[in-house]
Formats: sequence, C-alpha cells, structure tokens
Amino acid sequence: MTDKNSSQQNKNIAAQLTARIDRLPVMVLPLSVVLSLAFGYFIALYDVIDVGIAFSATSLKYTGLTSSEASIVVSLGLFGYIPGALLLGYLGDRIGRKPMLMTTALLTAIGSLGNALSSNFIEFSVFRFITGMGIGGDLILVPTYLVEMVPAKNRAKYFNLVYIAGWAGLGLGPFMASYIDVANPAIGWKVIFLVGATLAFIVFAIRGHASETVRMLALKGKIDEAEKVVKDMEEKAMKKAGVTTLPEPTVFNFETKKVDPFYVFKNPKYRVRVIAVMLSIFFFYFGEYPYLTEFLLWTSTVHSLRLLSNQITLYYGDAGIATFIGAILLRAVIDKVRRPILTTISYFVGMVLGIAIAVIGATSANLTMMLTGFVLANLIGVGWSNQLNYLNGTENVPTYARATSFAFSDGVAHLGAAISTAIILSIIPVLGAVTTWIGFQIPMVIMGIILIFVLPNTIGKSLEEINEASAGV
Repeated sequence: MTDKNSSQQNKNIAAQLTARIDRLPVMVLPLSVVLSLAFGYFIALYDVIDVGIAFSATSLKYTGLTSSEASIVVSLGLFGYIPGALLLGYLGDRIGRKPMLMTTALLTAIGSLGNALSSNFIEFSVFRFITGMGIGGDLILVPTYLVEMVPAKNRAKYFNLVYIAGWAGLGLGPFMASYIDVANPAIGWKVIFLVGATLAFIVFAIRGHASETVRMLALKGKIDEAEKVVKDMEEKAMKKAGVTTLPEPTVFNFETKKVDPFYVFKNPKYRVRVIAVMLSIFFFYFGEYPYLTEFLLWTSTVHSLRLLSNQITLYYGDAGIATFIGAILLRAVIDKVRRPILTTISYFVGMVLGIAIAVIGATSANLTMMLTGFVLANLIGVGWSNQLNYLNGTENVPTYARATSFAFSDGVAHLGAAISTAIILSIIPVLGAVTTWIGFQIPMVIMGIILIFVLPNTIGKSLEEINEASAGV
C-alpha cells in the first residue's frame, strides 16, 4: 500500500510540475540541451541522405558494391530502425530519456565510422544496421524529450525551432555531401560517412551534460531534482519574458496506474490513434525513402541521363536546401492549422506533386523540370511531413508510454521504407517510372485524410489534457 501511495504521490507531483512548465510564457531549455537535440537530429537526417549520395553512380564503383548490393545495404539500415526504435524507445520509458539519447548517439557514431572503413558487402551491411538502430532510437527520443520539456502554448513552434537545425541535415547535408562526392569520388564516399561519425561522437559528449525530463525525474521519485529543474526554468522564463509573476498552473487530474508502457494498447482510444499514426507514417516512408535513397541510383539506369550523373547529383544536393527553408516556412502555420490537415497537405503537395514533376522531368531529360520537382518535394514533402508525423506520434499518447508508442508507430512504419527501397527498382521496369513513383506516394494521402477524423486537436493544449485527462490510462 505504501508503494502504491508513493507512486500515486509521485505522479501527482509530476502533473503539477508539468503544469508549471506548460504555463511558462517562453521556452527556456538550456542552449546545450537544444544544441544536443538539434545537432543529433541533424546527424540522423544527414545520414538518411548521405547514403544515397555515397552510393550514387558517381562513387558506387569505388565502394566495391554492386547496385543490387548497395540497395540491400540501404534497406538493412532501414530495417535497423525498427529494433532501434522499439528497444531504445521502450528503455526510454523504463530507464529514462537521457541515457537512451546518449546510447543512440553512440550507436550512430560507431555505425557511421564502420561504414567509412568498410570494404565489402558484409561489413557495409553490419555497420549500416548498427547506424540504423541508433537513428531509429534517436528519431523517437528527440521528439519525446522536446514535447515533454516545452510549454503547451506554441509547443509546435518551439518544436519546430529545434527541428529547423535538424532539417539542416536534410538541407545542407546533401548539398555538402554531393560536392564532397563529386570532388573526389574515390574517397568522397568515405568522407561523407566520417563526417556523420564525427558529429555523432560530439553529440554523445554534449548529451552527457543534459538533464533528464521533469516527468521522468518525478516518476522515478527524484522529486527534489525535478523541482530544481522546474524552478530554474520558471526563473529563466520570467527573466526572459520580462515579468515578475507567472499565471497559476492548470493541473489536470487523471487516474494513474503503475503499468508497463505496452499497456497503452489496452486502451481503445490510444490503440486507434497509435495504429492510425503508424499507418500514415508507414505509407509516408514507403514513398519518401525511395526518393531520398534510391532516386539517384534510379537515374543512373535511365539511358538519356547516363552522361549527366554528376549534374544530377549536384542538382539533387542543391535542392536539399529547400528542406531547411521548408522547415522555416512551416512556422507560419504549424500552430494555426490542425496537425492532421497540415500533414495531408504536405503529403499531397510535396510528395505526390513534387516527385511526379521530378520523375517526369527525369524521363524527358528535362533537368530544369526535375530540379523543380526536387525543390517542391523537399520544401513541403520532406520539410513539413516528417515533423508533423513526429508531433502526431508524440502528442496523442500518455506520458508513461510516449516513447514506446511512438517507437511502435515509427519503428514498424520503417518497414514501409525497407520494403519500398528493396522493391522499387525492380518494379519500375514492369510498371514504368511515372506510374511506380507516383503510385508509391498515393497511399500516404489516403491515410492523411483518415488522421483528420481520428486525432484530436492538440494546438495549445497540455499533453495531459489531450491524453490522460480525456482518454484515461
């Protein structure tokens, strides 16, 4: 009985501490924490795209891999996302966000370094899988940490602010990697992987100085430490906002139980939300990842483009900057329009229309048209969709299972990426390039529409109001 009362008391205190964070007028996370999260996400997104450039027609022959082997290596990295997300996400709920964020950075660093030193198919495969595990976990734990440590008001804008730096990985990453690759194809691919490894080791060190989230500290009984963090945030917020007092926190009362994170699937409301989000991300990855990792490889098989591989690689890299710009533009609407509606728009405008234009341009050898498609796909499709997916996955589940449920959604969803990257090059000769590339994008739009009817409005609301207080344990 004592343990039960203690657990209930800790959870009540956690709700109070969280409410105190939600009423803050500004975000006051320490700069070191913001940088460690943003920098780590930069690496994750940089890695997503660098493998496509490292295995492009420009440098593939220097890696010692064939086109089919390179495709398998890419897929194995994506398959690594699944155990990485599920295992590290679950441990993030059981042990804590901070130690698992350090683990993800270390795995990414080891995998990237190993790929830079790989000389055969087996080595590439093993280290790519390790990298995938690290990235899979990072993509779960970074948004989980963020939504738990920023105020409810303008939560998505604060979320977006940190992610803008991350999107630079998809914007500046391909730009930098493409020029490295073209400058010296024989060793350029190695340098691309080494850059990722170096950055990951730096992030590992920085995250060691970050604090655990207030929720996790309170739920683990570290009340004094949690109180100290919140009090420090309150003092900094008042100073930053130029006020002497803060409004009274609104604490939402809700039932609590000491349960395993997977208990979330016994609640029908959460179960429907998690499955719907998982399917939307599954089909998004099904369409997005072939574009990110296999598009350049596909263009090397188009006869009319074989003499233009360097130019196409540079165009593809240049267009990556649009991803960074898109993340900035999203700030104007992210806290004004419901997340599922924005998600559906980004799926259709960015992925369907953008990739359609790029493919039609490629098949007609119209490089200007292809570049236009690249820009649209990166600006709206990649620049908006990923971030909206992460908000959908982390805002609509309870604290005790936030990392686990999003790990399930994002981890299982990466099967879509693994499947599509493994089969798309063999399907294109059968169905045709335009039909295949566009067909891979359509299902995500259908799921986006379904999300509009499944997910609640989360704008300006506390996580407890959205979940525990309205949907239960």
